[in-house]
Amino acid sequence: MRIALFAAAAAALTLAACSQQTEENAAATADSAGETVASAAQDTAANADAAADNAAAATNEAAENVDASIQTPAETPAH
Repeated sequence: MRIALFAAAAAALTLAACSQQTEENAAATADSAGETVASAAQDTAANADAAADNAAAATNEAAENVDASIQTPAETPAH
């Protein structure tokens, strides 16, 4: 706990000693990192949705195949 407190204090002192340009660059970097994380989260959500849709379609197709394979001759459509 003390190490974390000292690290936070050191970081605060370092930031206080930074020039305005350095602070602006740090803020821009933080903004960019935040946008990257948000974009990755959106991509992950979209990929999860697509995977769920694909899994549902595959399940439906498998169920249709099972239904087709167990039809009795009376249920089988005539050709």
